[in-house]
Amino acid sequence: MQMRAIDAAELNVRSRVSPEEWAVRVDLAACYRIVAHFGWDDLIFTHISARVPGGHDFLINPYGLMFEEVTASNLVRVDLHGAKTLESPYEINPAGYTIHSAIHEAREDAGCVLHLHTMAGVAVSCQKAGLLPISQQASIVLQSYASHDYEGIALNPDEKVRLQQHLGEARNLLLPNHGLLTVGRTVPDAFLSMYTFQRACEIQVLAQGAGAQLVHIPQAVLDTVPAFSKAVMKGAGSGLAWPALLRKMDRLDPGFRA
Repeated sequence: MQMRAIDAAELNVRSRVSPEEWAVRVDLAACYRIVAHFGWDDLIFTHISARVPGGHDFLINPYGLMFEEVTASNLVRVDLHGAKTLESPYEINPAGYTIHSAIHEAREDAGCVLHLHTMAGVAVSCQKAGLLPISQQASIVLQSYASHDYEGIALNPDEKVRLQQHLGEARNLLLPNHGLLTVGRTVPDAFLSMYTFQRACEIQVLAQGAGAQLVHIPQAVLDTVPAFSKAVMKGAGSGLAWPALLRKMDRLDPGFRA
C-alpha cells in the first residue's frame, strides 16, 4: 500500500477534539519533529505516544510516515485494545501498540512514552553491564532505571505483563539488544528524560572507544543526585527546556502544528 501524508484540511481533527487533547497533539507532534532533527529516528520504525487527557486512549504516529511528516492532526488515537477512537485513514505500528499500550495500562503517570533505536542507545543496550555511572547524565538516569530483556519484535501480547513488571515505577528503561525507552508525566518530561539518557549513552560509547580506563562516580556522590534529579525531572527542567525547543522548531519546521 502506498502511503502519503494527508493534510490537515482533509483530516479536520482540531474541530473534533478538546482543546486539552489538541495541546497534547501539538506537543507530541513537536516531539516527533525534534527527534528527527536530532537524528534519533529510525526511518518509520520507532514510536512516541501520549495519553489523551481525561481517559486511557493514547495518541501515536501514523505507521508509514517519517517523523518529520507527523503533525498534530495526523496522530492516530487508539484505546488500550488498539482500536481507533477517532476516525483516521492511518494504521499504527503493531509493535508500537504492544509496548505503549502495556505502559499506558499499567502506569497512571505515563502521560508520554518515548521509545527509540538510536545508535548509541542500542550500543549501550548490547553491553552486559548496561549504562555505567561514568557521567553526570548517567548519574541522573540511574536514579530511576530498569531493564527488560529482548524477546524479539514486540508482537506477542504475553510480553506486556513482563514489560510492565520489569519497568515498575522507573522513568528510564534499557531494552537490551533493542534500544531506550522513557516514561514521563508529560511529553516534555519524557523528552528531557530521553535527552539525558541518550546523552549518557553517547558519552559512554565515546569514552569506551578512547580505550582509557573509565572512572566511575563514587556511590557517595551518586547518593546526592536524587534530590536534584527529582526536581529536574518533575518539571523544573522540562518547563524551561521545552518552550525553548518549541521556539526552535517553530523557526525550523513549524508544520508540526497543522
